[in-house]
Amino acid sequence: MKHVSLPGGEKVPALGLGTWRMGESARTRAGEVAAVREAIEMGYRLIDTAEMYGEGGAESVVGEALRGAVQAGDVRREELFIVSKVYPHNASRAGTVAACERSLARLGLDHIDLYLLHWRGSHPLRETVEGFEALRARQSIRHWGVSNCDVDDLQELWPVSGACAANQVWYSMSQRGVEFDLLPWQRERGVPLMAYSPIDQAELARNIMLAELGLRRGITAAQLALAWTLRDGGVIAIPKAVKTEHLRANLAAADVQLDRETLAALDTAFPPPKRRQPLAVN
Repeated sequence: MKHVSLPGGEKVPALGLGTWRMGESARTRAGEVAAVREAIEMGYRLIDTAEMYGEGGAESVVGEALRGAVQAGDVRREELFIVSKVYPHNASRAGTVAACERSLARLGLDHIDLYLLHWRGSHPLRETVEGFEALRARQSIRHWGVSNCDVDDLQELWPVSGACAANQVWYSMSQRGVEFDLLPWQRERGVPLMAYSPIDQAELARNIMLAELGLRRGITAAQLALAWTLRDGGVIAIPKAVKTEHLRANLAAADVQLDRETLAALDTAFPPPKRRQPLAVN
């Protein structure tokens, strides 16, 4: 498994498990808990969730899976890196603290490893950062960061605090706009980019050209898309998966190295940006 360094030097897995759309139905809950448990058994150590997902339902799913995995001896809490996010409308100083406490209760944890502002809302960034720092001081979170923030947002944030540990955005072969300015800006400052929807919610997995290109290299279209996302380091991908074969295939993709010929073919099919583009939001 590749790893990515946070600004303070801590290394985290380059591939994690996303949980968007989990926790939305009692009918699917048992299967979702089982999928997260299975992911942990396979070796997944980074799990991403948010209070928005299923209005707390996904955090509850993750929490139940974590309790079962730890109790069974499959993993120790300190081996896991858990990410969650605060709703923008909750992101005042006091609201951020209260939202985190609710997330911790649903997760059944005493701390969250990385706590993100899900996207910018009406509360000033300074207030949100004050809430994050209060949570850090009481050891309720270890790191904080943002999501769906562009260069302008980070430039505004940076004078408030340079402690931002990550920025989670939509990044995939079809959504390369961040490569023009956001990704270079973050790399200059050692801030990892977390890529959500790296397979475009399975759209790239159905791409015929990617399937043919992957077949010649013994991998699937989805694995090719994930390997591409992780190709240069400094990026953490968090695809959602619940099926055993998808969990296993995604994990294997983290170790795939793409040759120059393959990368050139992908650049032709999905050209890099030549100008600044609006941040893609999914």
